[in-house]
Amino acid sequence: MRSLLARLRPLVLVLVLGGLVPALPAQAAVTVTFYGHEGNQVQNGWLLFPHAFVHLHGTLDSNGLPVDYAVGFTARSPGPQLLLFSDRGILNRPEPAYLADGIAYLSVTISDETYEAIKLRFDYWASAEGGTYNLNNRNCIAFVADIADVVGLETPSARTLSPNGFLKDMVDMNPPGSLAGIEHHAVAG
Repeated sequence: MRSLLARLRPLVLVLVLGGLVPALPAQAAVTVTFYGHEGNQVQNGWLLFPHAFVHLHGTLDSNGLPVDYAVGFTARSPGPQLLLFSDRGILNRPEPAYLADGIAYLSVTISDETYEAIKLRFDYWASAEGGTYNLNNRNCIAFVADIADVVGLETPSARTLSPNGFLKDMVDMNPPGSLAGIEHHAVAG
């Protein structure tokens, strides 16, 4: 059998290169998934608040490179001072266990161009200009809403301090079929 495959390999190569066998379509795609965490949790001695973040995963169409990047926006120094003052914010990559414990609300398959636009927004949120954290209006929810806008999703106009409430409303505003590549995840009501 092996010798038969070895003998057929040049024929297959000639057929493919000669255009007699059509090339298979690329199966590359990047998906952005919007996640939330419910309730306060303690993990490795740290108090984790309800939080929203995004996860980009898949393969770029243009070059076949893999993508696996999760990130959220949070205060550099979480604490009660955030009730009164703004602080420097940071993009924070969640640990794999935190990502696995998150609730995936909505996934959208995106183009390479949208992926590049999202990366530019990440750069903005990490910059001095865009990196101010304010508990009421420049928080993880505002970050997720900004990424959702880049993707073309509808987002609630009223901001809340409930990441999961925001994400549930965003799911309701973006029914399957309203944008190509939308996938809803089963989320307990």
